[in-house]
Amino acid sequence: MSGTPRVISVGYYAAAEDAAGTARERLHTDASTVGELAREICERHGEPLASIVTVSSFLLGDETTRDPSAPLGPATAVDVLPPFAGG
Repeated sequence: MSGTPRVISVGYYAAAEDAAGTARERLHTDASTVGELAREICERHGEPLASIVTVSSFLLGDETTRDPSAPLGPATAVDVLPPFAGG
């Protein structure tokens, strides 16, 4: 991880919320990419969240991405969006 330490609010939806045991948490992180943040939340919560995160997309502001190399940029909130039925 190579970013500057900061606090990011991570939101979990649907199955991700169940697996994390929370709808939202504040994370002190130095992650600079979506992949780094994903690894950190997987290490924090373990299975079964890790298997959900690997197929999820991430909402950064108005942008949705599945690219682990996507930069977090100035985002202060990231939402984990697992696949939804019909979506």
